Amino acid sequence: MLNLIGVILAFIVILILIRKKVNFGLSLFLGSLIVGVFSLQLITPIDIPKAIIEASFYSFEKQEIITETLELALLMTLIFVLAKTMQETGAITKLIDSLRTFFSKGGTLGVIPAVYGLMPVPGGALFSAPLIDKEGDKYKLDTNQKNFLNIWFRHIWFPIYPISSAMILICSMKFSGVPIQMLMLANIPSFFGVLLIGFFFLRRYTKNTPQATSTVQKDYRGLVYILPPIIPLLFYPLKFIGFTETHCFLLGVSMSLLLLYFLLHIDTKTYLGIMKKSLTWNLAFAIFGIMILREMIRISQIHVLIAETMQNLAFPALFMVILIPFLLGTLTGYNLGAVALSYPLVESFFAFTGVQVLGLTSLLFMSSLIGYLISPIHLCNVLSSEYLKTDTTRMYKMFLPAAIALLCIQTVFVILAFPA
Repeated sequence: MLNLIGVILAFIVILILIRKKVNFGLSLFLGSLIVGVFSLQLITPIDIPKAIIEASFYSFEKQEIITETLELALLMTLIFVLAKTMQETGAITKLIDSLRTFFSKGGTLGVIPAVYGLMPVPGGALFSAPLIDKEGDKYKLDTNQKNFLNIWFRHIWFPIYPISSAMILICSMKFSGVPIQMLMLANIPSFFGVLLIGFFFLRRYTKNTPQATSTVQKDYRGLVYILPPIIPLLFYPLKFIGFTETHCFLLGVSMSLLLLYFLLHIDTKTYLGIMKKSLTWNLAFAIFGIMILREMIRISQIHVLIAETMQNLAFPALFMVILIPFLLGTLTGYNLGAVALSYPLVESFFAFTGVQVLGLTSLLFMSSLIGYLISPIHLCNVLSSEYLKTDTTRMYKMFLPAAIALLCIQTVFVILAFPA
């Protein structure tokens, strides 16, 4: 029972530290130590540092160095660098200016944040908020309507975007081991659900607003900057000739950074300086923290305790698979963290659901994503709301029905499509 108390206490400490803006990776590491200490009735003290090493770079069972965690940390860091470099060099702005020539009747209100959504950088909604604010004035939108459209369309790709950190993590061999392309297919109903809900609100907000004629000269040159976010996807087929998914995306993102350099026509020193300025190790620390916590939960044998108490639960197992990731997504405001924290906890419920692992992985992913999307501490919500001089809670009259509808769509689809 002490191991259960340790896990509960660790999660409480992690959530408090996250809300206090403590580094996410450090928060997870401290939580891992709490789990380890409270599990000493089942493990020995030496098992704690062994678990940290096992999760990071060395397998004691195979007696060899493992690089999966290191590679995953490097990939997350490079994706962030690409996103920030495109933002710092103005490539994203040029892309949006060109895309604006293709859309009318408020279409850019969806396109602008959706383009930024191709770059899964934390707080990315802040980049599009100024453009949405200006574009929204043309249609007399209030700040809450602008805010909702900015956040909703910013995350429109997330159900099917294979280079998002949360999707890469949940599909890794240390988690579900489900191929990314299969999870993308399973999430297609949610993707279309996000699209339909977004277009419903977009048309509702702009349908009675006359559009002024525009005399702005059309310029399509910025469309070339759509290539860097897309290039990594083209390297995925290398998986079928022996590359791991992480290796595919590492190569793809590296090529994107090289391509962006040639597209920008700036000198090498300036470009390297921008990349250096964009570099952060926070996501790398987060990946290590996630893997260490997962390993510590595994050796604490909490999953055994959960499995033993399943028959006494008042709630169906499938409900728990949905509820726990949703709550963690809402409480942490961090999709990657919600997936990492919830998967070890709900994995023991899988056998009792009557649903295939692929369907359960999809439900876990989408419920954590929806919780994260509407979280009041979700960085995109905080920064966009701050820029537009409003607050996240004013979006809940739109957020809540949209979130419930999306979760219902995916749940019904999974139950029907993936019976065990």
